[in-house]
Amino acid sequence: MMCCPSKGYYGRGPIQLSWNFNYGPAGESIGFDGLNSPETVANDPVISFKTALWYWTNFVQPVISQGFGATIRAINGALECDGANPATVQARVGYYTDYCNQLGVAPGDNLTC
Repeated sequence: MMCCPSKGYYGRGPIQLSWNFNYGPAGESIGFDGLNSPETVANDPVISFKTALWYWTNFVQPVISQGFGATIRAINGALECDGANPATVQARVGYYTDYCNQLGVAPGDNLTC
């Protein structure tokens, strides 16, 4: 996926879409030029939420049955998993289990990545 040298493909939108290899396919899928106009994700609320749904549907939803840890890996991958940032993972798991307890639901297995 060729990127535009003058554009930044940093986190934007509700799920913080990042990298040219996500902006390009997201744009193709939902109908905007993600490579040449990545700022659209920050400036257009409809496109912003569509990119979040696109990412969730393509990368997170397929692994939900594998546990909360798999969703962390699908969203943040190497930024948090495999020992890259254990304190962040533990904090995230703590928030998740707290919310589960408040809602009276079991957090399930495989909580870390």
